[in-house]
Amino acid sequence: MNKRFMVTGGAGFIGSAVVRHLIETSAHEVCVVDKLTYAGNLDNLASVAGNPRYQFKQADICDAGAMRQICESFRPDTIMHLAAESHVDRSIDGPGAFIETNVMGTYVLLQSARDYWQNLGLTEQARFRFHHVSTDEVFGSLGPDGLFQETSPYLPNSPYSASKAASDHLARAWHHTYGMPAVVSNCSNNYGPYHFPEKLIPLAILNALEGKPIPVYGDGGNVRDWLYVEDHARALVQVALRGEPGESYNVGGGCEATNLEVVRRICRLMDEMAPDKVRGSHERLIVYVTDRPGHDQRYAISAGKIKRELGWEPRETFATGLRKTVRWYLDNPHWWHRIRSGVYRGERLGTVA
Repeated sequence: MNKRFMVTGGAGFIGSAVVRHLIETSAHEVCVVDKLTYAGNLDNLASVAGNPRYQFKQADICDAGAMRQICESFRPDTIMHLAAESHVDRSIDGPGAFIETNVMGTYVLLQSARDYWQNLGLTEQARFRFHHVSTDEVFGSLGPDGLFQETSPYLPNSPYSASKAASDHLARAWHHTYGMPAVVSNCSNNYGPYHFPEKLIPLAILNALEGKPIPVYGDGGNVRDWLYVEDHARALVQVALRGEPGESYNVGGGCEATNLEVVRRICRLMDEMAPDKVRGSHERLIVYVTDRPGHDQRYAISAGKIKRELGWEPRETFATGLRKTVRWYLDNPHWWHRIRSGVYRGERLGTVA
């Protein structure tokens, strides 16, 4: 049965991947709701913007009136909530925006969704889902062994992860207190096409292409589990359509790597795809910089539950996904050039001056 998806943050990196997946592979209708802050980009949705099943509303999730109006006019079966401030370094520089959007914005959206849901008929109420999309960073930092499970305790260590932990708890509380059918998913580090170039992988690719220093925090030994964004998009749709209300699902790529290893892999791919025949290997550009304050040592996530219960697993290995990602940035300078020339130029963030 075709459904109507309201996707908050749908012009962002992960949100736009979900929207493209829904429009290109299903008959579902999609309403994107996005404030269009620095990381929201309608260019991310250009390939589907002309589809009659797609519509866009520019609105702030903190605006209760706008959220109620969109719910009433679009009549979603599913609200997939991805709108968030998401960069740890920016949360160190300015935590207030993260509390406002990620905590207060989620509260406003939950209240609007609850009001809308309570006025539906019984059949429509049963069909409805509120899917809150979150991060593995809420679980804190792992030691050298083990994996985050859905039952892992919350131990957020940055303003960003603390704000996402709070919003996770709100979504669960609205389910348990009010009965609104909500599900939560927590993902590992995403990468892939349309990734805003303040994050490690796109920043390293573009700095390598432009011959600029590629910064690595500390000794580069911090470990992350990498998830190709299009794999994540498929998982999110599965959770929204088939997830059990009140449950949470971890989504991971099963691709652990240190930050230094990631950057070196990118340099080798750049040597192959865009060689610098004058100055040699791009690894010469790697520089070690002062570590991020409170930098978590390791994240790694178990995706066993979503595989067992919903049949999802990643299709891309880190090798195949990273190759596709580097190729995309090389083939799409029109997308990133505007960002690099104006909105964000690759400057260091999160240093706690």
